[in-house]
Amino acid sequence: MVNVTIIEETDEKIKILLADTDRAFVNSIRRSLISDTPKMAIETVRFEMGTIEQEDVIWETNGPLPDEMIAQRLAMIPIPTRHEEFHFQDECPNCAELVEEDRGCPMCTMIYTCKAFGSEEGTWVTARDLNYLGDASLEIPEIYKSIPITKLFRGQMIEFYATAIMGRGREHAKWSPACGVTFAANHVAVINNKTKAKILWDLKLGLTAKDFTDGKLEDYHKVEELKKQLHHVGEGTEESKTFKDAISLEEVPREFVLSFETDGSMTPRTAFNMAAKELAGRFNVIEQDSDAVF
Repeated sequence: MVNVTIIEETDEKIKILLADTDRAFVNSIRRSLISDTPKMAIETVRFEMGTIEQEDVIWETNGPLPDEMIAQRLAMIPIPTRHEEFHFQDECPNCAELVEEDRGCPMCTMIYTCKAFGSEEGTWVTARDLNYLGDASLEIPEIYKSIPITKLFRGQMIEFYATAIMGRGREHAKWSPACGVTFAANHVAVINNKTKAKILWDLKLGLTAKDFTDGKLEDYHKVEELKKQLHHVGEGTEESKTFKDAISLEEVPREFVLSFETDGSMTPRTAFNMAAKELAGRFNVIEQDSDAVF
Protein backbone atom coordinates (compact mmCIF):
# COMPACT_ATOMS: atom_id res chain seq x y z
CA MET A 1 0.00 0.00 0.00
CA VAL A 2 1.45 3.36 -1.04
CA ASN A 3 1.63 5.94 1.74
CA VAL A 4 0.76 9.47 0.61
CA THR A 5 1.76 12.58 2.57
CA ILE A 6 1.18 16.15 1.40
CA ILE A 7 4.30 18.23 2.02
CA GLU A 8 3.15 21.54 0.55
CA GLU A 9 -0.17 22.63 -0.92
CA THR A 10 -1.63 25.85 -2.34
CA ASP A 11 -4.58 26.53 -4.65
CA GLU A 12 -2.36 25.83 -7.68
CA LYS A 13 0.71 23.85 -6.55
CA ILE A 14 1.37 20.74 -4.52
CA LYS A 15 4.23 18.54 -3.35
CA ILE A 16 3.43 14.99 -2.31
CA LEU A 17 5.63 12.40 -0.61
CA LEU A 18 4.94 8.90 -1.89
CA ALA A 19 6.42 6.13 0.28
CA ASP A 20 6.56 2.34 -0.07
CA THR A 21 6.52 2.50 -3.86
CA ASP A 22 8.85 2.51 -6.86
CA ARG A 23 9.74 4.79 -9.77
CA ALA A 24 7.48 2.95 -12.21
CA PHE A 25 4.37 3.61 -10.12
CA VAL A 26 5.20 7.27 -9.49
CA ASN A 27 5.86 7.73 -13.19
CA SER A 28 2.48 6.18 -13.92
CA ILE A 29 0.85 8.80 -11.69
CA ARG A 30 2.83 11.50 -13.49
CA ARG A 31 1.65 10.31 -16.90
CA SER A 32 -1.92 9.94 -15.67
CA LEU A 33 -1.91 13.54 -14.40
CA ILE A 34 -0.85 14.81 -17.80
CA SER A 35 -2.84 12.52 -20.07
CA ASP A 36 -5.77 10.90 -18.27
CA THR A 37 -7.23 13.30 -15.70
CA PRO A 38 -10.65 14.48 -17.01
CA LYS A 39 -11.00 18.22 -17.52
CA MET A 40 -13.46 20.67 -19.07
CA ALA A 41 -12.18 22.82 -21.93
CA ILE A 42 -13.74 24.85 -24.73
CA GLU A 43 -14.12 22.60 -27.77
CA THR A 44 -16.26 24.57 -30.24
CA VAL A 45 -16.84 28.28 -30.83
CA ARG A 46 -19.63 29.77 -32.93
CA PHE A 47 -18.80 33.29 -34.07
CA GLU A 48 -21.69 35.60 -34.92
CA MET A 49 -21.08 37.66 -38.05
CA GLY A 50 -22.73 40.97 -38.90
CA THR A 51 -22.94 44.70 -38.15
CA ILE A 52 -24.64 46.81 -35.50
CA GLU A 53 -25.29 50.58 -35.63
CA GLN A 54 -25.16 52.39 -32.31
CA GLU A 55 -24.82 56.14 -31.72
CA ASP A 56 -23.84 56.83 -35.34
CA VAL A 57 -21.10 54.17 -35.17
CA ILE A 58 -21.23 51.03 -37.26
CA TRP A 59 -19.75 48.08 -35.41
CA GLU A 60 -18.55 45.12 -37.45
CA THR A 61 -17.36 41.69 -36.40
CA ASN A 62 -13.97 42.21 -38.04
CA GLY A 63 -11.43 42.10 -35.22
CA PRO A 64 -7.66 42.07 -35.79
CA LEU A 65 -7.22 38.34 -35.07
CA PRO A 66 -8.46 35.40 -37.15
CA ASP A 67 -11.31 33.39 -35.62
CA GLU A 68 -9.03 30.33 -35.46
CA MET A 69 -6.53 32.13 -33.22
CA ILE A 70 -9.26 33.38 -30.89
CA ALA A 71 -10.69 29.86 -30.67
CA GLN A 72 -7.25 28.51 -29.75
CA ARG A 73 -6.89 31.11 -26.98
CA LEU A 74 -10.33 30.27 -25.65
CA ALA A 75 -9.44 26.57 -25.57
CA MET A 76 -6.54 27.25 -23.21
CA ILE A 77 -8.55 29.27 -20.68
CA PRO A 78 -9.02 27.19 -17.46
CA ILE A 79 -12.66 26.16 -17.21
CA PRO A 80 -13.85 25.20 -13.68
CA THR A 81 -14.20 21.41 -13.63
CA ARG A 82 -16.59 19.59 -11.31
CA HIS A 83 -16.29 15.88 -11.92
CA GLU A 84 -19.30 15.05 -9.77
CA GLU A 85 -21.61 17.28 -11.86
CA PHE A 86 -20.47 16.78 -15.46
CA HIS A 87 -19.90 13.72 -17.64
CA PHE A 88 -18.12 12.86 -20.85
CA GLN A 89 -20.60 13.32 -23.67
CA ASP A 90 -20.40 9.66 -24.65
CA GLU A 91 -21.09 8.67 -21.03
CA CYS A 92 -23.77 11.28 -20.29
CA PRO A 93 -27.07 9.78 -19.04
CA ASN A 94 -28.97 12.05 -21.44
CA CYS A 95 -26.69 12.08 -24.49
CA ALA A 96 -24.74 8.81 -24.61
CA GLU A 97 -27.19 7.14 -27.00
CA LEU A 98 -27.44 10.14 -29.33
CA VAL A 99 -25.28 10.71 -32.40
CA GLU A 100 -22.32 13.00 -31.72
CA GLU A 101 -23.85 16.00 -33.51
CA ASP A 102 -26.93 15.92 -31.27
CA ARG A 103 -25.10 15.62 -27.95
CA GLY A 104 -24.96 18.48 -25.48
CA CYS A 105 -26.99 18.98 -22.32
CA PRO A 106 -26.43 20.66 -18.92
CA MET A 107 -24.91 17.41 -17.61
CA CYS A 108 -22.10 17.26 -20.18
CA THR A 109 -21.82 20.71 -21.75
CA MET A 110 -21.00 24.20 -20.55
CA ILE A 111 -21.82 27.24 -22.68
CA TYR A 112 -20.09 30.62 -22.41
CA THR A 113 -21.13 33.74 -24.31
CA CYS A 114 -19.26 36.92 -25.13
CA LYS A 115 -20.22 40.20 -26.75
CA ALA A 116 -17.70 43.03 -26.58
CA PHE A 117 -17.03 46.32 -28.36
CA GLY A 118 -13.82 48.21 -29.08
CA SER A 119 -12.93 51.82 -28.40
CA GLU A 120 -10.87 54.65 -29.87
CA GLU A 121 -7.82 53.81 -27.75
CA GLY A 122 -8.37 50.07 -27.93
CA THR A 123 -10.13 47.74 -25.49
CA TRP A 124 -8.87 44.36 -24.36
CA VAL A 125 -11.34 41.49 -24.49
CA THR A 126 -10.39 39.10 -21.69
CA ALA A 127 -11.71 36.02 -19.96
CA ARG A 128 -13.69 38.44 -17.78
CA ASP A 129 -15.98 39.02 -20.76
CA LEU A 130 -17.01 35.35 -20.87
CA ASN A 131 -20.42 34.79 -19.30
CA TYR A 132 -21.46 31.30 -18.26
CA LEU A 133 -25.04 30.30 -19.01
CA GLY A 134 -25.73 28.65 -15.67
CA ASP A 135 -24.53 28.59 -12.07
CA ALA A 136 -22.48 31.72 -11.37
CA SER A 137 -19.98 29.64 -9.39
CA LEU A 138 -18.81 28.16 -12.70
CA GLU A 139 -17.68 31.51 -14.06
CA ILE A 140 -13.98 31.84 -14.87
CA PRO A 141 -12.10 32.26 -11.54
CA GLU A 142 -11.23 35.87 -10.73
CA ILE A 143 -7.48 35.25 -10.83
CA TYR A 144 -7.71 34.16 -14.49
CA LYS A 145 -10.15 36.80 -15.74
CA SER A 146 -7.30 38.97 -17.00
CA ILE A 147 -6.25 36.38 -19.63
CA PRO A 148 -6.33 38.29 -22.97
CA ILE A 149 -8.39 37.06 -25.90
CA THR A 150 -8.11 39.95 -28.38
CA LYS A 151 -8.02 43.75 -28.61
CA LEU A 152 -10.71 45.75 -30.34
CA PHE A 153 -10.72 49.32 -31.64
CA ARG A 154 -13.50 51.72 -32.66
CA GLY A 155 -15.92 50.03 -35.04
CA GLN A 156 -14.79 46.53 -34.12
CA MET A 157 -16.83 44.05 -32.11
CA ILE A 158 -16.88 40.35 -31.30
CA GLU A 159 -19.73 38.03 -30.44
CA PHE A 160 -19.58 34.28 -29.99
CA TYR A 161 -20.89 31.22 -28.15
CA ALA A 162 -18.25 28.84 -26.77
CA THR A 163 -19.02 25.26 -25.76
CA ALA A 164 -16.89 23.39 -23.21
CA ILE A 165 -16.91 19.61 -22.81
CA MET A 166 -14.98 17.00 -20.83
CA GLY A 167 -11.84 15.51 -22.34
CA ARG A 168 -8.38 14.10 -21.57
CA GLY A 169 -4.90 15.43 -22.19
CA ARG A 170 -3.99 12.53 -24.49
CA GLU A 171 -6.56 13.92 -26.96
CA HIS A 172 -5.39 17.55 -26.81
CA ALA A 173 -3.19 19.70 -24.55
CA LYS A 174 -6.18 21.91 -23.66
CA TRP A 175 -7.59 18.98 -21.65
CA SER A 176 -4.41 18.51 -19.61
CA PRO A 177 -4.93 20.10 -16.15
CA ALA A 178 -1.39 19.62 -14.80
CA CYS A 179 1.94 21.09 -15.83
CA GLY A 180 5.49 20.97 -14.52
CA VAL A 181 4.84 17.42 -13.30
CA THR A 182 8.11 16.09 -11.87
CA PHE A 183 9.25 13.62 -9.26
CA ALA A 184 12.55 12.83 -7.57
CA ALA A 185 13.83 10.55 -4.86
CA ASN A 186 13.42 11.81 -1.31
CA HIS A 187 16.74 12.54 0.40
CA VAL A 188 18.21 12.70 3.89
CA ALA A 189 21.43 14.51 4.75
CA VAL A 190 24.21 12.71 6.63
CA ILE A 191 27.22 14.27 8.36
CA ASN A 192 30.31 12.23 7.48
CA ASN A 193 32.91 14.53 9.05
CA LYS A 194 31.88 16.90 11.83
CA THR A 195 35.10 18.91 11.68
CA LYS A 196 34.90 19.61 7.97
CA ALA A 197 31.13 20.18 8.13
CA LYS A 198 31.89 23.17 10.39
CA ILE A 199 33.09 24.98 7.26
CA LEU A 200 29.46 25.22 6.16
CA TRP A 201 28.17 26.20 9.61
CA ASP A 202 30.74 29.00 9.82
CA LEU A 203 29.19 30.61 6.74
CA LYS A 204 26.08 31.27 8.89
CA LEU A 205 23.60 30.46 6.13
CA GLY A 206 20.93 29.27 8.55
CA LEU A 207 21.31 25.56 9.21
CA THR A 208 23.66 24.28 11.91
CA ALA A 209 24.74 20.94 13.37
CA LYS A 210 21.88 21.31 15.89
CA ASP A 211 19.38 20.67 13.09
CA PHE A 212 20.78 17.14 12.73
CA THR A 213 19.74 14.23 14.94
CA ASP A 214 22.39 11.56 15.41
CA GLY A 215 24.17 12.98 12.37
CA LYS A 216 21.08 12.84 10.14
CA LEU A 217 18.74 15.50 8.80
CA GLU A 218 15.37 14.11 7.65
CA ASP A 219 13.05 17.12 7.61
CA TYR A 220 12.14 17.65 3.94
CA HIS A 221 12.17 21.46 3.98
CA LYS A 222 15.48 21.63 5.83
CA VAL A 223 17.04 19.12 3.46
CA GLU A 224 15.91 21.24 0.50
CA GLU A 225 17.43 24.30 2.15
CA LEU A 226 20.64 22.36 2.78
CA LYS A 227 20.85 21.45 -0.91
CA LYS A 228 20.99 25.16 -1.74
CA GLN A 229 23.53 25.90 0.97
CA LEU A 230 25.85 23.12 -0.19
CA HIS A 231 26.46 25.10 -3.38
CA HIS A 232 28.54 27.49 -1.24
CA VAL A 233 31.00 24.70 -0.52
CA GLY A 234 30.48 22.70 -3.68
CA GLU A 235 32.44 22.28 -6.86
CA GLY A 236 34.05 25.46 -8.09
CA THR A 237 34.41 27.05 -4.65
CA GLU A 238 37.59 27.42 -2.61
CA GLU A 239 35.96 25.64 0.34
CA SER A 240 35.27 22.51 -1.74
CA LYS A 241 38.92 21.44 -1.51
CA THR A 242 38.61 20.99 2.25
CA PHE A 243 34.87 20.32 2.63
CA LYS A 244 34.68 17.47 0.07
CA ASP A 245 31.99 14.99 1.26
CA ALA A 246 31.70 16.22 4.83
CA ILE A 247 27.91 16.16 4.34
CA SER A 248 26.29 13.85 1.83
CA LEU A 249 22.77 13.49 0.49
CA GLU A 250 21.40 9.96 0.44
CA GLU A 251 18.26 8.67 -1.26
CA VAL A 252 15.56 7.23 0.98
CA PRO A 253 14.65 3.79 -0.38
CA ARG A 254 11.17 3.63 -2.00
CA GLU A 255 10.33 7.27 -1.25
CA PHE A 256 9.68 9.90 -3.92
CA VAL A 257 8.50 13.51 -3.98
CA LEU A 258 5.96 14.33 -6.70
CA SER A 259 5.34 17.99 -7.50
CA PHE A 260 3.14 19.76 -10.04
CA GLU A 261 0.78 22.66 -10.54
CA THR A 262 -2.60 22.90 -12.23
CA ASP A 263 -3.93 25.37 -14.78
CA GLY A 264 -6.63 26.49 -12.32
CA SER A 265 -9.45 24.31 -13.63
CA MET A 266 -9.28 22.23 -10.43
CA THR A 267 -7.26 22.05 -7.23
CA PRO A 268 -4.01 20.03 -7.26
CA ARG A 269 -5.50 17.61 -4.73
CA THR A 270 -8.48 16.95 -7.01
CA ALA A 271 -6.16 16.43 -9.98
CA PHE A 272 -4.07 13.92 -8.02
CA ASN A 273 -7.12 12.00 -6.78
CA MET A 274 -8.61 11.83 -10.28
CA ALA A 275 -5.27 10.71 -11.76
CA ALA A 276 -5.05 7.91 -9.19
CA LYS A 277 -8.67 6.95 -9.89
CA GLU A 278 -8.07 6.82 -13.65
CA LEU A 279 -4.93 4.73 -13.13
CA ALA A 280 -6.74 2.30 -10.82
CA GLY A 281 -9.51 1.90 -13.39
CA ARG A 282 -6.99 1.07 -16.09
CA PHE A 283 -5.33 -1.58 -13.94
CA ASN A 284 -8.74 -3.13 -13.22
CA VAL A 285 -9.42 -3.39 -16.94
CA ILE A 286 -6.04 -5.05 -17.51
CA GLU A 287 -6.77 -7.52 -14.69
CA GLN A 288 -10.16 -8.36 -16.16
CA ASP A 289 -8.64 -8.88 -19.62
CA SER A 290 -5.98 -11.14 -18.14
CA ASP A 291 -8.58 -13.21 -16.31
CA ALA A 292 -10.54 -13.57 -19.56
CA VAL A 293 -7.46 -14.82 -21.43
CA PHE A 294 -6.03 -17.16 -18.80
